[in-house]
Amino acid sequence: MPHLTVHLPENRLTGKEPLLVAALTDAVVDVYGEWARDLVVIRLAGVPAGRCGVGGKAVDTAASVVLGVRAGLFDRPDADRMTAGLGAALTDAVTRVVGEDLRAGTMVELVASPPERTFVGGALAG
Repeated sequence: MPHLTVHLPENRLTGKEPLLVAALTDAVVDVYGEWARDLVVIRLAGVPAGRCGVGGKAVDTAASVVLGVRAGLFDRPDADRMTAGLGAALTDAVTRVVGEDLRAGTMVELVASPPERTFVGGALAG
């Protein structure tokens, strides 16, 4: 189950939530395939002005996308293509909806979880 947590400047996010959810979902589906659409879970977090900094200065041009994936993704023969595809597609989704000026400040992090450490509804995910 792909789970995304996205942190964006609040002033850049407000009013664009439905578009961003759709674009991020489409980005995951473009890489994984249509089967993943109903499994994508997205949490958007707006960061108030002045609460994000780069190089010691407050900025409103930074975004963070953390995608929880199964550890097996990195063992696939096409892992390099899949991970690069996710990084590019998720960055493209953010910049397409929120603004191209966020591209340089958008970080995508793929966080792997082994199957025995993933639970949904209190039960081990299948």
